[in-house]
Amino acid sequence: MSSPVLRLADIDTGTVESLLARYGLALRRVDDGAPIPGSYWGDEEAGIIGHSVYARGDTPVHSLLHEACHLIVLPPERRAAVHTDATDSIEEEDATCYLQIVLADALPGAGRARLMADMDAWGYSFRLGSTRAWFEQDAENARRWLVERGLLTPEGRPSAPADATMRAAD
Repeated sequence: MSSPVLRLADIDTGTVESLLARYGLALRRVDDGAPIPGSYWGDEEAGIIGHSVYARGDTPVHSLLHEACHLIVLPPERRAAVHTDATDSIEEEDATCYLQIVLADALPGAGRARLMADMDAWGYSFRLGSTRAWFEQDAENARRWLVERGLLTPEGRPSAPADATMRAAD
């Protein structure tokens, strides 16, 4: 894809590492041009294996957050077994999309508005025609799912589950 989306190299990697660590995850940097382990789509798309999110400098921030959120929404007993493909659950996929938008606000230089624009530019598709329309008008099930699992407060702020710090990063 050649769209002008925000890339990992455009933001502070330390804030990404801190954000992921709150959920018991580790960012694993991959050398430029090298294949990304655990990448479902290949090319510059982020990859996931166990408790690790793999990315290069050219990995889109939306991809990194999306894959990280796939791991975040999984129950701890399923997370360790993940390699490349996290789920085939529509509920988990919707929760992943919702949470990645919320977590973008924790990354200076990213934020939810930029992330939603990048998701649209990249080709995410939602039945209301845009990521913002879905997030604001059609994502109540995803939001409720996240609140029920302690990943969002009832006010919609992110909250790491209490056991996240007990999950060892591999």
